[in-house]
Amino acid sequence: MLRIRLMRMGKKKKPFYRVVVAPSLNPRSGRFVEIVGHYNPIPDPAQIHFDEERVLYWLRMGAQPTETVQRLLKITGIWQKVSGQEGAQSETSPTT
Repeated sequence: MLRIRLMRMGKKKKPFYRVVVAPSLNPRSGRFVEIVGHYNPIPDPAQIHFDEERVLYWLRMGAQPTETVQRLLKITGIWQKVSGQEGAQSETSPTT
């Protein structure tokens, strides 16, 4: 299964994270499929950047975000677009 997760970069005591799509069994800083954003928690406010089109693509393809990435997606508003689409699909599908 593919996960959208953080990959730690930067120096000691100065973390910087890439948001990557990677197989769930790969190590945190191991191989990945694609970089879809970055997150810098040091400045106030934290810097969060996603390639929205690619994140939505991978979520539609079945990639699961980690809890932290899901929280970041909610902050940027991308998660509402995904959950809104899921709700719209379930409303139009017939129930038996």
